[in-house]
Amino acid sequence: MKYIPHLVTALGAISILSLAINTQPAQAQVAYGSYVGIGPTVGITDSVQVGGVLAFRYKLLEAPISFRSQALVGQNTAVVPTVSYDVPLNWQTDAYLGAGLVLTGGDSASPVGDKISFALQPGVDYAVPNSNTVLFGNAIIAFDAYRNGGGAAVSVQGGVGLRF
Repeated sequence: MKYIPHLVTALGAISILSLAINTQPAQAQVAYGSYVGIGPTVGITDSVQVGGVLAFRYKLLEAPISFRSQALVGQNTAVVPTVSYDVPLNWQTDAYLGAGLVLTGGDSASPVGDKISFALQPGVDYAVPNSNTVLFGNAIIAFDAYRNGGGAAVSVQGGVGLRF
């Protein structure tokens, strides 16, 4: 009977050590997935051009990769599909870098130029806690984006999305 308190203490210590040894450190994972969103866009290269953006993100499960597409509507429309590498910053926020193409046509310039070109897309997504809302912001840098004179085009966009 006099050994029972020592036995309980020893079993408690063994249990705690067992949990500590078998527990792996927590890693931040993006707490949300795919979304569709809308917002404003501003093309800032040729001349300032204000328009709208329709954004779409499809998050691959188990991988830090997303398929994204944005339709930028200004004087002309451009569609920018990209594949991004996502880096979680915390439970609600991730930063990403995407690479893809600017697909545009017509005679006037869109917020990201007036010809098909390669694009990089750095950005940030933030999931509003306890909701299906996502806030997003990014830039699109299109290389050799203009028919007459080449040059890069840059647009900045942001908005609000709904997770699905």
